[in-house]
Amino acid sequence: MDVEHFTSERPGFPPRKCGVLGATGSVGQRFILLLANHPHFTLTTIGASVKSAGRRYKDVVRWKQALPISQELGNLIVQECKPEAFKECDIVFSGLDSDVAGMIETEFFEADLKLFSNAKNHRRDPFVPLIAPTVNVNHLEVLRHQQKHHGLGKGIIVCNSNCAVVGLVVPLAALQARFGPIECCSIVTMQAISGAGYPGVSSMDILDNVVPFISGEEDKLEIEAQKILGDVNAQATRFINHKVKVSASCNRVAVLDGHLACIDLKFQHRPPPAITAIKHALSTYESEVQTLRCPSAPERAIVVMEGEDRPQPRLDRETDNGYAVSVGRVREDPSGIWDVKFVALSHNTIIGAAGASILNAEAAVIKGFA
Repeated sequence: MDVEHFTSERPGFPPRKCGVLGATGSVGQRFILLLANHPHFTLTTIGASVKSAGRRYKDVVRWKQALPISQELGNLIVQECKPEAFKECDIVFSGLDSDVAGMIETEFFEADLKLFSNAKNHRRDPFVPLIAPTVNVNHLEVLRHQQKHHGLGKGIIVCNSNCAVVGLVVPLAALQARFGPIECCSIVTMQAISGAGYPGVSSMDILDNVVPFISGEEDKLEIEAQKILGDVNAQATRFINHKVKVSASCNRVAVLDGHLACIDLKFQHRPPPAITAIKHALSTYESEVQTLRCPSAPERAIVVMEGEDRPQPRLDRETDNGYAVSVGRVREDPSGIWDVKFVALSHNTIIGAAGASILNAEAAVIKGFA
């Protein structure tokens, strides 16, 4: 992992002071790791629970990232998650657990702060963009109406998707852009233990085992994909959900990072495209964050792998610094039930969590919202 090259400097990109809520948790730590060497975002304020407030970050965090924290960040004094402590921040990232995120994030939003959240609490709000950054940053256009609706001058709230959803919606967006609507799809996930946070799943439950249930996960996949793959109305006042039908089954597996998904889908238009055309559409897909030249945008949003046993979490989760979705085993379905079958891999704490929020914020800065 080369954290110094997670982002690249973009000439003319304005600097921003940033804060992180839930800084001691798994996602909060990933935020801090990714922001540590960001060329334009400077981490100035971190927040956590009342019991951690007033103490140095290094004295309260159980650091679980692959690289050490710097002395400067380790010496930051933890604040309570109160808007007044973050008033000097241009952007606030939330890695809060959903048990507490709802009320705290609402307080920050109502205090006219710009909030980018990884939590689930506001994802289904009709005025909140739910964004997978390499799919639908155009949904940020609803933020003007969001501010008007809530009577705010500059406060915004933007959510990124559930960590498993991104591995589905990025390839679907590429195929939909080239071949038209997707009628339905099936997804079976094998999700890493880091997706459960820290301390996460008990070793007695996950070692020598697969857990064929993750609470609330299948519902998120089926619903969030429709909002992300949908559109914005002409007035930029509401979201128009996609009508794709998603059938999901989610499993927890003994992998540290990287969510793997087996995806089958059927196109609406007949006849379906050839496999060679599908591979080309995936490998040449370019998202708006790439054309905007966001500092953290991947060189390739989708990397198509030809090896019969790829992608694999341990080998491929860091592809394009964890911001790309790796796709392999693209093939026809011999049963004729589906048009195409493939395997997708995404890094659940980078493009599936903290990295997605940072990339969303970069797009918002370039578009004038943050």
